[in-house]
Amino acid sequence: MKMCRSKLMIYDTLAKYYDILVKDDEATEMYTHWIESFEPKRNILELACGSGEITHRLAQDGYRIDALDLSEEMIEEARKKDKKHQIAFFVQDMRELSNLKTYDLIVCVCDSFNYLLEKEEVSRFFEQVADHLNPEGLFCFDTHSLDRIEEFEGEYNETGQFEDGVQYQWSIMSEDDLVYQDFAFYMPDGTILQEHHMQKVYDPQFLIDELEKRFEILSITTDFEQEGIGTGEKYFFAARKK
Repeated sequence: MKMCRSKLMIYDTLAKYYDILVKDDEATEMYTHWIESFEPKRNILELACGSGEITHRLAQDGYRIDALDLSEEMIEEARKKDKKHQIAFFVQDMRELSNLKTYDLIVCVCDSFNYLLEKEEVSRFFEQVADHLNPEGLFCFDTHSLDRIEEFEGEYNETGQFEDGVQYQWSIMSEDDLVYQDFAFYMPDGTILQEHHMQKVYDPQFLIDELEKRFEILSITTDFEQEGIGTGEKYFFAARKK
């Protein structure tokens, strides 16, 4: 009899295979270049750091970094890459920062922001980020664009097998302003492990209005290089604390 275990919005089994599925060296290069264009080599807090690809690149470039993620398994994967023990990692929810110090720059990238599912959470999140920035500190983040909703109206499906024999199925679909990602891992012993992820896509004008309560917006681009809100996969925001 097959056993099926399901988890909602936590990178558990997925953490082990995350880099195999989504690692993109070119994207990491573009993210680090974008972040470094705003901030000299000072201290950074990275929210929802995942497997730490961007984290480690920034550390290699001379930044002092603290990084947190809600998933203990993802933090374990990120720590494996920190051979020089340059980075302080925390298992922590990015929605609760009250125990942390202040920073010159806070970043939240790779559409991690879209795990905030309520407008009230967004407002509170921006408030906490501002509270944990030094005077004139910077905040850089990206979000899914509105085009992603249309893109995934037709369900995306991917299947494959990892070197350890585990098979997987990955599906993405959208409904209204939500994007759903579902992962199923078929273990060699017959066990099926599932993870379900849900993200919300916000109208960029709402984000601009909320940001401007506490920040001066320095830059908004689509897919790194297109100025303003345009057609593409992601919107990128850079803002300075007022």
